[in-house]
Amino acid sequence: MKYSFPYLGNVLVYKKLMEMLGYEVVVPPRPTQKTIDLGTKNSPEFACFPYKMLMGNYIEVCEQGAGIIVSSGGHGPCRAGFYGELHERTLRHMGFDVELIIFDSIKRDLRGDISKFFRLKGKNSLRKVISTGRIILRMLKDLDEFDKKIHTMIPYETVHGSCLKAFEEIRMSYDRCWTMKETEMAYEEAKELLASIKLEEVDERDKIRIGVVGEIFVVIESSINMDIENTLCSLGCEAERSQYIGEWVDHNFFGKGREKEILKMGEDYIEIIIGGHAKQNVGHIVDYSKRGFDGVVHLMPFACLPELVSQSVIPRISEDYGIPVLTLAIDEQSGKANSMTRIEAFVDLIKNSKRKKMAAKTA
Repeated sequence: MKYSFPYLGNVLVYKKLMEMLGYEVVVPPRPTQKTIDLGTKNSPEFACFPYKMLMGNYIEVCEQGAGIIVSSGGHGPCRAGFYGELHERTLRHMGFDVELIIFDSIKRDLRGDISKFFRLKGKNSLRKVISTGRIILRMLKDLDEFDKKIHTMIPYETVHGSCLKAFEEIRMSYDRCWTMKETEMAYEEAKELLASIKLEEVDERDKIRIGVVGEIFVVIESSINMDIENTLCSLGCEAERSQYIGEWVDHNFFGKGREKEILKMGEDYIEIIIGGHAKQNVGHIVDYSKRGFDGVVHLMPFACLPELVSQSVIPRISEDYGIPVLTLAIDEQSGKANSMTRIEAFVDLIKNSKRKKMAAKTA
């Protein structure tokens, strides 16, 4: 039986997990217009963009022979909690003999989680699964760390493309790892590689930092968000996402990380969890402001209900904390040229505003 998963972020980590457990893996192709068209054609009209992208992705891996797809879902008012069942029904209706293993809401359905865990465990010993899990979690956190690091370096690299080239080498290095010792060696080599990249010296006061918040799928997956982080970096800005898979795992599986703190920051604007990452997003905007970021880009799938709520309160947060926020709605009909114009204008506005503030301080 061939296993697969959605294309989201650093997919080599999911691939390594399946391979280390002894499964034959179908690696999903990076989403393209074909993926979008397949998903849109076979999805309800009311479905949000992540649903359609996943649908297209699942069709592509099923066409390559995948029989089991492992993914996460959601809970609460967000419709993501229904995606797994709807996707599986649609795929079966299309003639694919496929099973979806969906981890909807970790620890809220303990019996269901345990059943899915043993389904994924297969014939592997518990000891091997735990050992594999430790290695994969280390890989996940390392790659998130380097992902975050390079997006503070790209705006200042003296040789264009050197940071992204280095990150690709780092990913390939981790893909060759099978033990914790090899993973630790890959980490040290990656640090040395990044340290060797030549950067221009820029005064801290002249740096522009922009945070990226929104629904987790469109925030993490660069193939459908206009490569927002690299786009901001190409305009001379450091970029940081609010969502990283390693942090999601830390919070949902182990109760670690800053998510509780972030949720607390958002309580003045959204009191309860309304599904998706709406409350987290407003909390992250407050956090970015407190950390001295110069602006925030808010990405939302078109018609995403939780993100529509967060969008409605963002102007008040922006006014309260004095931080500009640009909201971009993303769907299958989004025009890159129009969005690029808005992003460039937003960055110019931030740069001009910062220059005026700096001039006023030195006057």
